[in-house]
Amino acid sequence: MATNTQDVNRTDDERAAEEAAAAAQTDAANEADGTGPAGRPAGNGEKARGTEGTLKAGGRNEPEGPEGSEESDPFEEESAEKVPSGAGLGAGAVVSAALGLVSLTGGWIGTVAAARETLVGQLQTSSGASVAKQIKEVYGDAWHTTALWAGLFALAALITGVVVLVRPAFGAPGRPPAGWIRSVAWGGVSLGLIGLLLAVLKYTDALLALPSTG
Repeated sequence: MATNTQDVNRTDDERAAEEAAAAAQTDAANEADGTGPAGRPAGNGEKARGTEGTLKAGGRNEPEGPEGSEESDPFEEESAEKVPSGAGLGAGAVVSAALGLVSLTGGWIGTVAAARETLVGQLQTSSGASVAKQIKEVYGDAWHTTALWAGLFALAALITGVVVLVRPAFGAPGRPPAGWIRSVAWGGVSLGLIGLLLAVLKYTDALLALPSTG
């Protein structure tokens, strides 16, 4: 077999230069195909940006897009839960107005109490008693009992309405009560004042006093 004298006569430096040139051509071809040296993927094994999320400060990956861009703030949720809804104040205002109406009409409690007082007066009054005594025991005490219960309902309506009106000033800061709540509460206070005034007038016989027997 014939030996190529040109290969024998080449020095080590010439062979090293040829190997370096071949390696450079291979690297250039790999970069054109999208791969790095020795067939490794471009970017030295780093993950493609946008697939797993962006790297934030502190080495924490946070997803991008609508799920990662909007995060719920626990402080905002807690403050939203502390804002009063106004349901309690609205209920108190309605109760105040209802009690004010009951104080004007007497209510079934006042009617039952007056009937009981009439029965007690009939039992305690003898048939030989004077007319004035019979009127007082049978009708007068029942009338005063009705006035007393009406005054209690009026006082309850007045107190409830005042509490509803002044409660926002001493409560937790938040939304002011709705306009209808204040209006109904003022209505309950007004009815309570009127009912309380009428109850005092009836109880003291200044209004609709008992008939005179003289």
